[in-house]
Amino acid sequence: MRRVNVHEAKTQLSRLLEEVEAGERVVIARAGEPVAVLAPYRAAVRKRRLGLFAGQARIHDDFDQLPPDIAAAFGETE
Repeated sequence: MRRVNVHEAKTQLSRLLEEVEAGERVVIARAGEPVAVLAPYRAAVRKRRLGLFAGQARIHDDFDQLPPDIAAAFGETE
């Protein structure tokens, strides 16, 4: 991993980007302390599998009904 100071990064940005495109990572430092990393951009590609858990869950008919004690706590009356 290459380390450059801010001034060099500003003056040589195009060259640094070419290195990054080639797979290098570049650390940009200010007064010798790392501040940022230039790294190749990779878009996240995730395929979604629909129906992955099909048939593994069941919603009961009384799903929307609260138990009487909890309904009372919320001020609901039957």
